[in-house]
Amino acid sequence: MAEIIKKCRPGVVAVGVASALVNILYLTASFFMLQVYDRVIPSRSIASLVALGVLALMLYAFHAAFEIARNRILVRISGVFDEMMARAIFSTTVRSALKLRSGGDGLQLLRDFDQLRTFLSGSGPTIIFDLPWIPFYVAICFLFHPLIGAMTIVGGIILAVLTLVANKSTQKSAQKIHDLSNRRTSDIQAAQRNAEIVTALGMADTLANRWVSQNDAYRAAYRRNSDVANSYATVSKIFRMVLQSAVLAAGAVLVIENQASGGIIIASSILTSRALAPVEQAIANARAYAATLQAWRRMKELLKAFPAAPFPMLLPSPRRSLSVDNLVSGAPGQSQALIAGVDFRLNAGSAVGIVGPSASGKSSLARALTGVWPIYRGNIRLDGAALNQWSDVELGSHIGYLPQDIELFSGTVSENISRFRRDADPSAIIAAATAAGVHELILKLPRGYETEIGTGGNMLSAGQRQRLGLARALYGDPFLVVLDEPNSNLDADGEAAVTAAILSVRARGGIAIVIAHRPSALAGVDHVMMVKDGQMQLFGRKEDVINSILQKQERPVTLERAPTLKVVDGSEA
Repeated sequence: MAEIIKKCRPGVVAVGVASALVNILYLTASFFMLQVYDRVIPSRSIASLVALGVLALMLYAFHAAFEIARNRILVRISGVFDEMMARAIFSTTVRSALKLRSGGDGLQLLRDFDQLRTFLSGSGPTIIFDLPWIPFYVAICFLFHPLIGAMTIVGGIILAVLTLVANKSTQKSAQKIHDLSNRRTSDIQAAQRNAEIVTALGMADTLANRWVSQNDAYRAAYRRNSDVANSYATVSKIFRMVLQSAVLAAGAVLVIENQASGGIIIASSILTSRALAPVEQAIANARAYAATLQAWRRMKELLKAFPAAPFPMLLPSPRRSLSVDNLVSGAPGQSQALIAGVDFRLNAGSAVGIVGPSASGKSSLARALTGVWPIYRGNIRLDGAALNQWSDVELGSHIGYLPQDIELFSGTVSENISRFRRDADPSAIIAAATAAGVHELILKLPRGYETEIGTGGNMLSAGQRQRLGLARALYGDPFLVVLDEPNSNLDADGEAAVTAAILSVRARGGIAIVIAHRPSALAGVDHVMMVKDGQMQLFGRKEDVINSILQKQERPVTLERAPTLKVVDGSEA
């Protein structure tokens, strides 16, 4: 933000200068009417009227030019804000989704960002620049006559009080509207994402009733907020009209008493109206100011909570080992540990299959191994370096990850496989697709690797999305490849492709972690880990662990701790 302010300072100064000229030129109408009534009409001089008219037109032209320039500068300041904050907004939105796991759709930061950008390019800043010029107009009113100046001051004080009350009255209700809006948006988006299940299970009517109830609460809150804001805006508008009429009457009295000229009546009315116009506009924009202030506070707090991480020193690519030391991990934003006491080591060329009952912590372990979930205690190290010693971008190039829920992005097949890298090597894309056994399938698509797959990959079947996700995980030959149930949507050919992919990772000196429910997923691994209740129960060579599991199934025994089947540097202990 400091960089943005520094870069925008010349623009802000230019807006201030343009605002000064605009406010001075607002006097054109008042002084034109003053000269017409006090000079032209008494002298009956058409030439003087023409000269005054030409001068007034020139001043109005300059007024328009400076007004346009001010608005254009504000739009460009908004553009600088957008340009310099866009990457931080995207990064923070993604990181906060991993760390906070808050309710809603996770896009509140983007909406706050849009709110601020719109405010900067709109009329809000111009009102702020116009408000300091009120004393200037009041001083001129005093030059016309002290009574006119005093009436303007009293009117300004009353409008200022109305502004403060309006802002205070709308702030709390604006926050409530914001919360209700997030809730109704989140629910309708969830229903849209799960349209198939909603329709198939006949949930549409029930969910519609629930959403309509939330929408009713939102509408009621919005109505109350609008009623209050519109009431204050209307009162201020009518009061300014009354004040303008009162100034006209006061001017007439002064003329009757021979204390002012006839032109003062019209000129003072116009000038008083202009002096109080910024205050009235501030009242009319009270809701926008309140919403923008709240957006700024939320945005500042979130950006402060997720500062830009320093870029660590570039480390050599990992090639030797993965070690997990007494790992304790859990879901973002929660203090409860879902994984505890996991301790093992794998050397290059190894693969481990992680088995266990449902909800035993297998997927949680996968998320921790990829750095997605926070580490409460312990460490995960690649070649002896903890994961936090790499930047997110650098670590991502060493890790391949295929989650349970395959999420592809709108774009082409090649873009999704290459992780949307601009410098992607076509040969590396084809190599990843070949390793995943999906190259031939891609060639059968309408445009091959350039086929658009639609939002979320909806143009592909579940099996095609899974195999395409596998190719993305293998792109760039990452050292650590984590596959969470990679065969859940695959047929026999697909399972064979997954096994071949695991063996290829081992053959090139990588390490594969495979979360498995079906035994066929273990065909390519040489180690097996059994997880139960978030803890490692068994770990060792595949044959030894499977035999141990089978023996325990014949004689059910509750394991309190892992047996001494642990691989250390390739040897059994």
